[in-house]
Amino acid sequence: MAQESPKNSAAEIPVTSNGQLEDSHEHSFNRDLKHSLPVGLGLSETKITSHGFDSTKEGVFEAGPFPGSSASPKSSVISPSSAAASRLAGQGCDLIIPTGGRVQQRSGPVVLADEVKNPAMEKLELVRKWSLNTYKCTRQIISEKLGRGSRTVDLELEAQIDILRDNKKKYENILRLAQTLSTQLFQMVHTQRQLGDAFADLSLKSLELHEEFGYNADTQKLLAKNGETLLGAINFFIASVTTLVNKTMEDTLLTVKQYETARIEYDAYRTDLEELNLGPRDTNTLPKIEQSQQLFQVHKEKYDKMRNDVSIKLKFLEENKVKVLHNQLVLFHNAIAAYFSGNQKQLEQTLKEFHIKLKTPGADAPSWLEEQ
Repeated sequence: MAQESPKNSAAEIPVTSNGQLEDSHEHSFNRDLKHSLPVGLGLSETKITSHGFDSTKEGVFEAGPFPGSSASPKSSVISPSSAAASRLAGQGCDLIIPTGGRVQQRSGPVVLADEVKNPAMEKLELVRKWSLNTYKCTRQIISEKLGRGSRTVDLELEAQIDILRDNKKKYENILRLAQTLSTQLFQMVHTQRQLGDAFADLSLKSLELHEEFGYNADTQKLLAKNGETLLGAINFFIASVTTLVNKTMEDTLLTVKQYETARIEYDAYRTDLEELNLGPRDTNTLPKIEQSQQLFQVHKEKYDKMRNDVSIKLKFLEENKVKVLHNQLVLFHNAIAAYFSGNQKQLEQTLKEFHIKLKTPGADAPSWLEEQ
């Protein structure tokens, strides 16, 4: 039986299935869903199909523009009422609204796709890959030490690396000796300065030996001054060689360590690939061989890149070492020769030539105004 609502221009048609009336439960459900339509809305076509778990009954609502109405059909989004939504949840159905305006109701549970990756699983995968790589590299190192495994050797590059390590040890020994010389020279200059002050004090108090004490006081003060100049040159030499050894060479050796690690990984995956190629080829081993070939290629490219980096750094290091040590060795020689020959002007000229500025004793100490 059709009923006309004063608030809605749409016609309501009772739901039937094969010419039979719906039961009260389905009828009330469809009525609530029908009442959820906006008031005064004219739809060109709206069809709602529902399926239940316990019956094969099917209900269809069809509504069109009210006869005699001049309003044009408009599209709208159907929002079920709270009662209809509760029945949908109770029946375990999901509501699907296609783009064409058709509302369908399918039976089945609601499944939410979890597109977010689990951080714990990602960490576990990283740990697994790290453990596998560590195992392969450790096995390769042990095999090489026992003489059972083969290793890739670049004879020219390995010779240059050995020379670098040997030179670094020798330069470190020179640094230790130069620092010892600097410490001893500082103590000698300090002693000469104190001795000159003592001679000067005695020349004022001893009238009979005034000239003799005065000559010795001037000599010790001059030696202390020249010693401070030589000390500045030696400290400049130490600072420059320290930068060369502890920074430039150390940076190159760090790249060498990365190169050696890449070489071990390359040999480890190369050995695995060779073992798989020697074995049988079937449906089980072919995917493993293909995966091993890909990993081998990745580590081969990494090894080639690191070898190229080491060669470039060794070349630049050699050029920088020659340039730095040439200037520093000339400075050291000229300063030592001028000091022990007593040529004060030559010693001062050497420092000016290398732009070395001596620190005045007590220049770093704050004044009494700053202390206040």
